[in-house]
Amino acid sequence: MKLLVCVSKTPDTTTKIVLNADQTALDTNGVQYIMNPYDEWYALVRALELKEAQGGTVTIINVGLAANDPIIRKGLAIGADDAVRIDIEPGSSLNVAKQIAAYAKDQGFDMIFFGKETIDYNGSEVSAMTAELLDMPFVSYASNMEVTGQTATIKRDIEGGVEVVELDTPFVLSAAKGLAEQRIPNMRGIMMAKRKPLNVVTAIDVTDYTEAVQYELPVEKSAVKLIDPENMDELVRLLSEEAKAL
Repeated sequence: MKLLVCVSKTPDTTTKIVLNADQTALDTNGVQYIMNPYDEWYALVRALELKEAQGGTVTIINVGLAANDPIIRKGLAIGADDAVRIDIEPGSSLNVAKQIAAYAKDQGFDMIFFGKETIDYNGSEVSAMTAELLDMPFVSYASNMEVTGQTATIKRDIEGGVEVVELDTPFVLSAAKGLAEQRIPNMRGIMMAKRKPLNVVTAIDVTDYTEAVQYELPVEKSAVKLIDPENMDELVRLLSEEAKAL
């Protein structure tokens, strides 16, 4: 089974978000970057589990510049066989999807994995776009998957219940919590990752139709107001006039 896992670089979850002076980008000074958790914990690990159960290979792909290489190497340390980096600064979601699709179209992958979203933009766009560009079936927010031969049975949480989908490979899948459990790379994996191939691929020319013009931070939350439990009239007033909850 030939599997492709698409990974992104995101700021660490504890990063304090600060914008640059004209609010057109994140101020990256002092920012620690990690592999997007949904890509690492669920998409990559489930692909590795399938490889271990049925044989095959797991390839990581990332759209980004050389600064992303340490994050890609972590995926190799966890267990991926090789990696590809498409050498371009990521643009719009469509731009990224076209870069991935252009590489994957002739590679014969049985499954292409994404995390359900990135923790910085929360767009959930690239996976669906890639599936469309490759003319492959797409299942989003997968929380469980069992594979028999070339047929997968996938569960995904929907409002009020669980949907079960059965389909044959090839297909594209976005991974949600529950699909797998996080793995921590061990020392042997870290040492082996240094010798695994990381292939840099030239990006294709893509016209970006959208661009981020400006960002705004959310309004700061006000301080907590403590109300004497004997003063219910004041509590009701605040809930009605300020919180607009009544």
